[in-house]
Amino acid sequence: MRVQHLASRFALGKGWPRCACGANPDGNQGSRGCSVRKFLISQALLLGYAASTAPAIAAALSGVNMSYVDRSVAPGDDFEEYANGAWRKSAEMPADRASIGVSYDVQLKAEKRTADIIQGAGASKPAAGTEARKIADYYAAYLDTAAIDRKGLAPVQPELTAIAAISDKSALSAKLGANMRADTDPINATHFATENLFGLFVTQDLQRPAVTVPYLMQGGLGLPDRDYYLSAKPAMAEIRTAYRAYVEKLLTLAGISDAAARADRIMALETKIAQAHATIEESQDAHRVQAWKRGDFAGKAPGIDWDAYWRAAGLPNQQDFSAWQPDAIVKLSALVANEPLESWQDWLVFHTINQNASVLPKAIDDAHFDFYGKTLTGTPAQLSRARRAIAAVNGALGDAVGKIYAKRYFPASSKAEIEGMVKNIVAAFDARLVKIAWLAPTTKAEARRKLQVLKVGVGYPSTWRDYSTLAVRADDAFGNLQRAELFEYRHQLAKIGKSVDRGEWWMTPQTVNAVNLPLQNALNFPAAILESPYFDARFDAAANYGAIGATIGHEVSHSFDNLGADFDSTGRLHNWWTPEDLKRFQQAGAALAAQYDAYQALPGLHLKGSQELGENIADVAGLTAAYEAYHKSLSGKPAPVIDGLTGDQRFFLAFAQSWRTKMRDQALRARVATDVHAPARWRVQTVRNLDAWYPAYKVTPGQTLYLAPGERVKVW
Repeated sequence: MRVQHLASRFALGKGWPRCACGANPDGNQGSRGCSVRKFLISQALLLGYAASTAPAIAAALSGVNMSYVDRSVAPGDDFEEYANGAWRKSAEMPADRASIGVSYDVQLKAEKRTADIIQGAGASKPAAGTEARKIADYYAAYLDTAAIDRKGLAPVQPELTAIAAISDKSALSAKLGANMRADTDPINATHFATENLFGLFVTQDLQRPAVTVPYLMQGGLGLPDRDYYLSAKPAMAEIRTAYRAYVEKLLTLAGISDAAARADRIMALETKIAQAHATIEESQDAHRVQAWKRGDFAGKAPGIDWDAYWRAAGLPNQQDFSAWQPDAIVKLSALVANEPLESWQDWLVFHTINQNASVLPKAIDDAHFDFYGKTLTGTPAQLSRARRAIAAVNGALGDAVGKIYAKRYFPASSKAEIEGMVKNIVAAFDARLVKIAWLAPTTKAEARRKLQVLKVGVGYPSTWRDYSTLAVRADDAFGNLQRAELFEYRHQLAKIGKSVDRGEWWMTPQTVNAVNLPLQNALNFPAAILESPYFDARFDAAANYGAIGATIGHEVSHSFDNLGADFDSTGRLHNWWTPEDLKRFQQAGAALAAQYDAYQALPGLHLKGSQELGENIADVAGLTAAYEAYHKSLSGKPAPVIDGLTGDQRFFLAFAQSWRTKMRDQALRARVATDVHAPARWRVQTVRNLDAWYPAYKVTPGQTLYLAPGERVKVW
């Protein structure tokens, strides 16, 4: 993915897609996930109306902007700094941003269009129950902060009363089950976090592609990841101290007695929860997943009253489950049995308030931002309420907005051109497979079959979400959020037991992003990312292939990264490799991980090559496929020289400028700790693995990025 989603699926908890994402470093999404994601979705989705910094008319044909280039830097020493350094020196970060960059510029257009749709929804006074009325009412309710303040904590009080009434572990189990939502996604989104004790993901069974099952995933933390609780690094210790203070402050603002002691108990419990969690690297390994029957939970994970849990979760008769992090499920269940009931009640009270801070009184909302915005990402100012309201509507009614967006803003000509580029890049990848000498015939045949049946969606889905059962009121911001989350949860539960829809979209058209869906063996390229400077019909082919073409190639390549390569052409978790082929593939991956381990994002803070491996494989392979497709598009003719740049120079420069980013140090630190993507600056450096980059920019031995031919990682 290039940036974070404007999609209802992700705004309600799906988070980072397993894709080319990362150009918008403001963080993960999900109003039902960890609260850092709740804050960051507003940062990522609502990007303001600042002037666009798209290339000037003089550069329109080349598709690159030479004013961004820092000519004092040798391309072979730091290609990203060469491509974007002059821009970064002069770019000013708005107070309500954790980052800015090319994705910010592209999203400005998408956000302005989306705002026009949402703000104009009520202009014609649509009838009650229509999608236009629901859009208008959701927006109005979220904006009405005076009404939210007047109500105080009354909207959440029934929940707090129910928590106080919990008298035993069976009742606690029922409450934990009732709170569960479809807010995690380990396959499409590499989103492993939820503030609820467990999260649910619904998709096809890993071994039975025709059967849809629920996946249970670990949760329960208010900080982004287990390392925030367990790391000995001073920066992490400072965040833990600030989080403990925030927990106490939120409880105090909510009028909860003995807030300091409760905050201590919550922090102690969450530390034990963190100790039970699988790591991000472990959570990316689909081979660790176990198929459990309903009866297995009581035997394998005692401590929770599972019958009470599943009844309250709306799955009273479900028999087949997948335990995504089985060891964590066992340990978390034991904590339910062994930790004091009062600690769990304190924990439930805090997270109930924390997850709903945006629709509770201003003092609570501000405190939430002070921690998740200022402390975690270094963002000085909160986004305006109006901009956050746009994000809230997109989160709840994304398809309703997207249906209008696609009709208004995505012409058939753009759809046809992108479909043509996708076809060319898939063909280029297939041609590489044919030529790879080390792949055994059986491995190569299945790899090519994956490409042959790959389903590609461009612009918008063929079917839209039906919101007829979602109740929206213009005077009930809190209730609207609760009903929208429950609506999404029930939508996901309704898929269980049915055949998988390979054409299902996981994003909306107004999403500036792209995604690979390995179980569906499908790709989605929403309309909003298909805009300048990622794609522009006026640009020479070199720029379009270097920018959007690299994204397309990246998504195609995800079918063959360290996770995608585990799935065959039907979406089944299946080893289709010979032992020798798999060893060669894993060796290439290890070399790429080591390459990224060596990069320092901040002094003493190295990137995590293993954690980021899938995305880095897709970057290398995708850029290679895009480059070869670009040359194929020339039909044997020499590339034109435009503005003094050869075709290859423009291709690589467009790629580098498509990742143009400036980020606050706190946001960068959070990014490295929790994300499966390398930060944008280091994704650009993947060019050092492509032979063609060296002559294009006269890169020679002794320069920082130079790799001898045998050290360049090819993977595919």
